[in-house]
Amino acid sequence: EGLIEFYDSFKEMFEFFCKNTTIHGTIRLVCSGSNRMKTAFWSLLLLASFGMLYWQFALMFSQYWAYPVVLTMSMHSEPKMFPAITICNLDPYRFELVSEHLVQLDRMAEESITFLYGINTSARLFHMNDRNIHVQGLSNLSRSGFKLSQNFSLLRMSDLRSGKKHSSVGFRLCNSTGGNCFYKTYSSGMDAILEWYRFHYMNIMSQLPVIINISHHEEQIEDMVYSCQYDGEPCRPSDYVHFHHPVFGSCYTFNSKGTDPFWTATKPGIPYGLSLILRAEQKDHIPLLSTVAGVKVMIHNHNQTPFLEHEGFDIRPGIATTIGIQQDEVNRLGGNYGKCTTNGDDVDVKLLYNNSYTLQACLHSCFQHIMVQECGCGYYYYPLPAGAEYCDYNKQPAWGHCFYQLYNRLRNHHLNCFDQCPKPCRESLYKVSAGTAKWPSAKSQDWVRQALRHQNGYNSTSNRKDIAKVTIFYQQLNYQAVNESPLLSENLLLSSMGSQWSLWFGSSVLSVVEMFELLVDTLVLSLLFCYHRLRAKKTLRVSP
Repeated sequence: EGLIEFYDSFKEMFEFFCKNTTIHGTIRLVCSGSNRMKTAFWSLLLLASFGMLYWQFALMFSQYWAYPVVLTMSMHSEPKMFPAITICNLDPYRFELVSEHLVQLDRMAEESITFLYGINTSARLFHMNDRNIHVQGLSNLSRSGFKLSQNFSLLRMSDLRSGKKHSSVGFRLCNSTGGNCFYKTYSSGMDAILEWYRFHYMNIMSQLPVIINISHHEEQIEDMVYSCQYDGEPCRPSDYVHFHHPVFGSCYTFNSKGTDPFWTATKPGIPYGLSLILRAEQKDHIPLLSTVAGVKVMIHNHNQTPFLEHEGFDIRPGIATTIGIQQDEVNRLGGNYGKCTTNGDDVDVKLLYNNSYTLQACLHSCFQHIMVQECGCGYYYYPLPAGAEYCDYNKQPAWGHCFYQLYNRLRNHHLNCFDQCPKPCRESLYKVSAGTAKWPSAKSQDWVRQALRHQNGYNSTSNRKDIAKVTIFYQQLNYQAVNESPLLSENLLLSSMGSQWSLWFGSSVLSVVEMFELLVDTLVLSLLFCYHRLRAKKTLRVSP
């Protein structure tokens, strides 16, 4: 009895609770005991208040378990590292190993264009390129038995849509048995020819070894970059790395690691950015691999693979281009609030790129793994998984049919790659604004060309068609950070619950303890009454 407060009945216990609790309105149940109408009214009112309270609680918990986020934006101003800049000359190597078949492909393209449009392009588009790259230790491809396939000819097709005749151009692709075929068609004949050419080009280039040592044939940067300055200082040999892209040619990435203090941006403006004078000749281009004249440029984060086909932009010859960049930083919560990854270690897809995690790198790696699994070979533009080989229609005649169907599924989000590849939790984005002007001007082009000729061996008689100037700079050093934060945190949830409890009952957390105490007393009193009844029954049995 010193530990538990006993009551003679449940009614006594309930009256004590109603008279002494801090919950508003309960005392009216006792004080209005002589008036049944008021007692019923206050009973219904208290029950309705309880119902409304817990309905609000259910709404709050359903919103909390949905884990919504709110975006907060903040401005920061501080010195920061200049982004990585990749430039490509749109002039891929013609390896001697495959040069004969590239010439055959050019002739096939010439015949196809003549068949489709009746245009003789041999004098204007195609030529024999003497600048072939010879790799020691490799035999000529013609000895390996590779042959260009004639089964993918370009065709013109017509159909009726809405009563009008529409024509399209494409080529036919079939599976291994030939029972399932479709036409890869384009409404633009130019797009169809470019895709057809790339399809054959990938089969030719797949004959090359996966790793080719081109260190003896690398172009010097002076052959592409006539002048390079950052913040008024000349660039150094350690400021760039070279690589070769099968479509965009010889490429250089400046400030790829982002660790050199030389590339720290301390001031905004054109004089403090990266200024380049570039060679943009077209005489060595593969005409149907890229129809663009100029230089490909991409601004991206450090230690990131540049996907030029998705994010790059072109610099026009004979033009001075100024590119202002503004940095935005996005920080995502991850966990229950959204799917993101810090460094890619928790992603199921094994990355095929050696640089840091990006969404594009994950999607390409995921697609290549599925391609190898379902088609038996890998897409030439992406790195290969261990033990795989690139697709070749001499070995895998139906790989084109398999690839284009897989790619359509990826584009329509029917592959699970988008589910397996989350966005980075922290990401830097660059907004770009550009302005252009003719360069060099009519009055200055003579002395500019003379200066380039004496310093860089520049030799050209064209009128501004083989050089370009580009300047990339920070417009402002302040950057905008977009941060995700929980819309309903634990503290805010408890605060909202307390507000609702106070609204409907005018009480506090201690009132909840009082209700818990009432439940405990009810349970203890029920057990005692049961015990007394059982004991009374035993006494009645013994007394006879």
